[in-house]
Amino acid sequence: MNKDLNIVQRSVALRSTSVTRRATRLGDPLFEAVTRASGILVLLLLGSLIVSLFIGGLPAFRRFGAGFLFSARWDPVHEVFGAGVSVYGTLLTSLLALVLATPLAFGIAFFLTELAPSWLRRPVGTAVELLAAVPSIIYGMWGFFVIVPIMSQYIEPPLINLFDGIPVLQDIFAGPPFGTGIFTAALILAVMVIPFIAATMRDVFETVPPVYKESAYGVGCTTWEVMRSIVLPYTRVSVVGGIMLGLGRALGETMAVTFVIGNANRISPSLFSSGNTIASLVALEFPESPTGSLKLASLLALGFILFVISFIVLAISRTLLRPRLKA
Repeated sequence: MNKDLNIVQRSVALRSTSVTRRATRLGDPLFEAVTRASGILVLLLLGSLIVSLFIGGLPAFRRFGAGFLFSARWDPVHEVFGAGVSVYGTLLTSLLALVLATPLAFGIAFFLTELAPSWLRRPVGTAVELLAAVPSIIYGMWGFFVIVPIMSQYIEPPLINLFDGIPVLQDIFAGPPFGTGIFTAALILAVMVIPFIAATMRDVFETVPPVYKESAYGVGCTTWEVMRSIVLPYTRVSVVGGIMLGLGRALGETMAVTFVIGNANRISPSLFSSGNTIASLVALEFPESPTGSLKLASLLALGFILFVISFIVLAISRTLLRPRLKA
């Protein structure tokens, strides 16, 4: 009886193993096909987006040629359009935001990983992450109703008076203190990208093996020396990646910038002057652009240019990182 029972159990086990192997043989090719299709789908979506923008903006490129990229004129009445002002505003606000946000984000990440007591790390870290979930239009409203009055009353007038008469600086900090403008837009963008950069830096700082830091502390290094000589070299690739992530967010931001940048189509050396960006100009002008019009084609051409700018920024970052990656 026991012998027959053992034979039955072995038979069931062999059948189960055979079914499992058969399922594995079927599952692996299926999983490979699904993952390959997902990767191809991403390329198709990206390619279709590029092609759609280029085809849509082709009438503007044909009409204005290469001058479209540098022209500062945007005249819907006479159907003369140029991307110069919006490209200038996009690059300037994004770079200023990065200059303002990166030191603050680094300080937050440094505090959370090295200095903050354990009971404070989770609340502060959660608060930083929650900032990334705030809708951009809320940032825009906060900037318009809170930051703009502060800038116009307490920040811009003293700076204008301080640098008055100093060559170059008087041009950079000049103009009536309206509160709106390039600098205010960059300030709002900096607040918006800080959570992305800080969260990335904090996560990569925590990946440093503790033995490295403990060894540095053991030979007498201070906390800052450990951060500068151990943590940053170990995580430099990911840190730069987080900064570029923030730059990508700043380049394409729309509503928050639209609220506070002033939306004037002119280029001025002053950071306090009004301007626009590609995203803000498209957001304002797109609803009033008839289908098939040259204005709509120009807006689509602006979208294509913004995509190219983002691609160039990514390519530059990869080029800068390539020697370090090889090292």
